[in-house]
Amino acid sequence: MAQSSQILEAKLGFDRVRKAISDRCSTTYASDRTRDEQFSTDPSEIRHRLMLTDEMRLVMMFEENFPTSGYIDCLGFLEILSQDGSNIDLLSLGKLRTLLETMRKVLSFFRSVRDGVYPCLKKLTSQVTMFPEVQRRIDIILDKYGNVKDTASDELYAIRRALKDKEGAVSKRMAALLKKAQSDGYVDADAGIAIRDGKMLLPVSTPHKRKVPGFVFDESSTGKTTFIQPSEIVEIENEINELHFAETREIARILSEFSDFVRPYVPELIEGAKCMGEVDFIMAKAQTALDYIAGMPIISEEGLVDLRKARHPLLEKALSREGKKMVPISVKLTPQKRILLISGPNAGGKSVCLKTVGLLQYMFQWGMLIPTSETSEMSVFDRIMVDIGDGQSIDNDLSTYSSFLLSMKDMLAEADSKTLVLIDELGSGTEPEAGGAIAEAILAELDRRGVYGVMTTHYTNLKLYASTPDSGVINGAMAFDAKNIVPLFQLEIGLPGNSFAFELARKTGLPEAIVKDAENRAGEEYVGIERNLRKIVRNRRALDEKLQKIRATDKTLENITDRYQRELQDIKKTRDEILSQARKEAEEIVKGANRQVENTIRTIKETQADKQKTQEARKDLQDFIGALAKSKQQREDYIEEKLHTVEERARRQQQRKEKRGEAPKEDTKQESKEERRSADPIMVGEKVRIKDNGMVGEVSKVSGKSVTIIVGALNTKIPIDRVERISSNEYRSKVKDLGIENRPTQVRDPEIERRKLTFRPEIDVRGQRVEEALESVMKFVDDAIMLGFPTVRIIHGKGTGALRVELQKFLRATPGVSSVKDEHIQQGGTGVTIVTFD
Repeated sequence: MAQSSQILEAKLGFDRVRKAISDRCSTTYASDRTRDEQFSTDPSEIRHRLMLTDEMRLVMMFEENFPTSGYIDCLGFLEILSQDGSNIDLLSLGKLRTLLETMRKVLSFFRSVRDGVYPCLKKLTSQVTMFPEVQRRIDIILDKYGNVKDTASDELYAIRRALKDKEGAVSKRMAALLKKAQSDGYVDADAGIAIRDGKMLLPVSTPHKRKVPGFVFDESSTGKTTFIQPSEIVEIENEINELHFAETREIARILSEFSDFVRPYVPELIEGAKCMGEVDFIMAKAQTALDYIAGMPIISEEGLVDLRKARHPLLEKALSREGKKMVPISVKLTPQKRILLISGPNAGGKSVCLKTVGLLQYMFQWGMLIPTSETSEMSVFDRIMVDIGDGQSIDNDLSTYSSFLLSMKDMLAEADSKTLVLIDELGSGTEPEAGGAIAEAILAELDRRGVYGVMTTHYTNLKLYASTPDSGVINGAMAFDAKNIVPLFQLEIGLPGNSFAFELARKTGLPEAIVKDAENRAGEEYVGIERNLRKIVRNRRALDEKLQKIRATDKTLENITDRYQRELQDIKKTRDEILSQARKEAEEIVKGANRQVENTIRTIKETQADKQKTQEARKDLQDFIGALAKSKQQREDYIEEKLHTVEERARRQQQRKEKRGEAPKEDTKQESKEERRSADPIMVGEKVRIKDNGMVGEVSKVSGKSVTIIVGALNTKIPIDRVERISSNEYRSKVKDLGIENRPTQVRDPEIERRKLTFRPEIDVRGQRVEEALESVMKFVDDAIMLGFPTVRIIHGKGTGALRVELQKFLRATPGVSSVKDEHIQQGGTGVTIVTFD
């Protein structure tokens, strides 16, 4: 294309559509695909991209069983793992399990659907190979929370069992040593085992600290108590540390052994990961299409651009935030009328129409569904060239009109019948007569070359050019309410638009004398043309309304006629059935009558005209004839009743329909599944945000109702309801803003990290006795110093002031405390103490 793709996308607004898709991607692969996907000029490639997105849109709307989460980045460590000597780490192993589980769900879904349903997506995933043995081996190593199982190896089982025994021995031995020290008088009788930094210590009276063999770990603030770790416990803890080292080595060996096992499968696993990334990319496109209420147009082979009820997706979103609705437009370009010239008042929507056509055409050839009716037709162009906005430049010494001429030069160098040209305000920026002449010459040349395009203008000579029958240009006007002087934002094709310059001048309050003078200066010819244009538009609108009413009336009459014809056919059919049944019964009656007459004659002959027998036979015959007549009358009454019933039913049905009128149409709604994704369980490797403070991290473990996440250099475990899933783009953006690399650089004590995230630099000891308050504050200050907090607040209340005095005296004697002072009077005064540490 003549223009760089970045400049073109920025002018059309496609860069924002691309970002909207990228923000919905869960994997880096999908984000890169969104960034690298280019405008296509191959109809088969465009159709394939559209089919994939449209099928995924239907999946997202109607399929509950399709997995919408679990798409994570695995390509990085898989590519490293393919090299000899490389080993997988524990976090990557959890990610691999998530990937395999997602692959299994996706493949299972597409294998379960019938042939012909989602054919493109089914073909895309059909090449993925599953390795159940790899998944089985991972399940042997990891539990459901991502931790290495005790049973991962016999050696690991033995090590962890020994660890439990040793840890139990520490507790038992400390209890025995405490009891002995108490009996020896070295430890107060009511004292218990102290815990400092995870170590179990004996609180020995300072005068007796030499009598208890062990290591002095700490001292109380008063110096009366020394905390000692007994030598026996040190020896046991050394053994525990050795077992921890052995556990770490065994886990490393297990992971190394698994790495060697899985390495032959890595090429296929990489292809599977890419396929899942592709599914993630297509799913992001489909979710964006659902958000835009977009569909798949028809690819025209006859050179048609027929946009029906098209909406600009970005403008529609902006209007919806303001509670306003988008007015759809319909644009049709044909090989005979290839260029639409839109005119009308300023701020009437001309530029929006032009940008809507350009953006939707670019989205279509990029492979994105577009917000139009799905009966719309689109042609494929080799290039899109635009001149939108003021391109003046101080650096290049370009005025607005110079920039326009330079843009026209570039267009005329390449424009042909496979080019879509979009020009906003054709020829403006210079003296109207000369500018109009140059604009008409450019328009005529583009028309001669068979270029397709949408252009906006105010020049009357261009409107007249478009009105000539032998040109490939057609006029279009933005509808305007002349009575209220407000734009309607509706495009009407076939007639030129009116600028309504004088009417707008009057509405803005310009003095009438000046407006009249302007009309005189414009000349009767110009004013007459504008007036005639308005008259034509009004007549055209009135004619369209009448035609619409006539079409509606014709359609109603056709429907009534069809309904009556169907009902008449039903009545005739019912009548024929009744008459056919009556004929059959009449034939049976005639046959019965003949048999009765023959029987009577036979009886008379056999009795040789016996008077009594003859009378009896005649009586029987008369009774039969009477019964026959009665039966005939009953049949006739039955037929009459049936026909009357049919007619009455038809009459009542007609009355009901006339009373009911047209049944209201039901609105159909498309169901979005982006929230279902948010409701899905969070998995290892996904990016999340901590709701309390906005920090972002990566999930390393999932344990029931809590998750372990990596936040910068911290590895912390927090409740699952305190985090929310985010996209890869949001994660990278946040990490970049903070200037950190969000992965652990060293192994740190998870308990300390958890306490650091949950620690509150404020404690309330109101209502406690002095001894209780001192104990609480001592632990609180120790934690604050250990966790590196610079200052803390202690709320003790005012009362008699005794608690404040004792606490501040204790704090001033505490090592590591640099200052102790009362809070500002507005924040609590002497009821709150502020402690600052070195």
